[in-house]
Amino acid sequence: MKAIILAGGSGTRLWPLSRKNYPKQFLKLSGGKSLLQQTVERLLGAISSDNIIVITNNDYKFHVKSELDSLFEVSSPSPITVLEPESRNTAPAIALGVKYCLEKLGCSDDEVLFISPCDHIIKPAEKFQEHMRQAEEMAKRGYLVTFGIKPTRPETGYGYIKVSGQSTTHGHVCISGQDFLKVERFTEKPDTETAQHYLEEGSYYWNAGIFAFQIGLILEEFARYAPAIANAFDLTFDEFKAQFSEMPNISFDYAVLEKTDKLVTLPTKVYWNDIGSWDALFEVLEKDDNGNVKTGDIVTLDTKESMIIGDKRLIATIGLNDSLVIETGDALLVAKRGQTQKVKGIVDRLLLEARKEASEHVTTYRPWGSYTVLEEGERYKIKRVVVNPGEKLSLQKHYHRSEHWVVVKGTARVTIGDREIITHENESAYVPKSTLHRLENPGKVPLEIIEVQNGEYVGEDDIVRVEDYYGRTEK
Repeated sequence: MKAIILAGGSGTRLWPLSRKNYPKQFLKLSGGKSLLQQTVERLLGAISSDNIIVITNNDYKFHVKSELDSLFEVSSPSPITVLEPESRNTAPAIALGVKYCLEKLGCSDDEVLFISPCDHIIKPAEKFQEHMRQAEEMAKRGYLVTFGIKPTRPETGYGYIKVSGQSTTHGHVCISGQDFLKVERFTEKPDTETAQHYLEEGSYYWNAGIFAFQIGLILEEFARYAPAIANAFDLTFDEFKAQFSEMPNISFDYAVLEKTDKLVTLPTKVYWNDIGSWDALFEVLEKDDNGNVKTGDIVTLDTKESMIIGDKRLIATIGLNDSLVIETGDALLVAKRGQTQKVKGIVDRLLLEARKEASEHVTTYRPWGSYTVLEEGERYKIKRVVVNPGEKLSLQKHYHRSEHWVVVKGTARVTIGDREIITHENESAYVPKSTLHRLENPGKVPLEIIEVQNGEYVGEDDIVRVEDYYGRTEK
């Protein structure tokens, strides 16, 4: 069995923490590891690391690499990363993974693929791994298996699966003590009244977005229900990627699951949370004696059942109940609990106004480290730049700005024109406009500098890369 992790999404429902340039799968929200790292570790109990394929895109390529590198030793096999040319929803992404398995890994039509999102919390891991093995057995019998979660509340943010009550059209099927239920239909996210009806009826499950199937079966189902995707399987993998942007922008649910007659649900006996909203995250995190979730420098008075997450400032609250306060370096979200599904509406408005806060953080991560914008004004920008040990920025130049670097911590190797110098703490270097330059960290500790930019234009796209260790062509 191979596992495909879908890690190309750019969810905004946890704004302002999750944004397009650093979405929730990379956030360390629970357990000290990112949601992507937790997903990989959860799969490892049932499958080896070299049988895991992570589907992502160029924007997150180096984020994924960093996450995986921190989990595995250099000598250990690491999961495979496959890059989407662009985001085209889950059906094309899964098809890309299937094509990779067929051509690059030499998989047969009998191979079972296990499809997992990258940003859910599921526990205990041992029970989930047992379900994985049960799903593999059922998939080998010619079924497309989806994981169903028994609803605990009238949730309006999830899709639902209606089951028939009989295990399959061929009668009762029980594998390793686990029943599989025939799916009658998928339903859209309901309103509150409909969700309450689903909860009371008892034959509905939340759709967890986790699937298992044999390659041969999914090729047949794509051919039957999504021919625009199926036709691409006649191409080579490279040709497949070249035509990826022409594929329909459609979810796997719409393309296949809502139409197939081979679908069964495995009612899972695990805790599951897709962290699709701040309310969902509140449910997971540890609370104090007043039912509050507090992260950061927080002081509360007469505050109950609230979540307060701070960044660098002291946050004090008085008399809050069932509230949400989320602070980052450039944004503050205040909302009532129970209303956080509407956060997407805030992000949509920010996008309409072309506000950079919709997609960018003040801290931006690069393959060599990160930079944080400390202050910005007309004709100047001040950054804190951190370069990881052994890493280096591209050899580059700027036409519209000069840069002044002051080393705060560590040792820098600086290239300016045809000169190369070593710069230590409390020393500085000046880079004139239109001059080739590079910053490197030859040391064993992170290099931290303060960069002051000055010029008629200080945008991030004023970069001309001449040489880049990481093979980037974008800024």
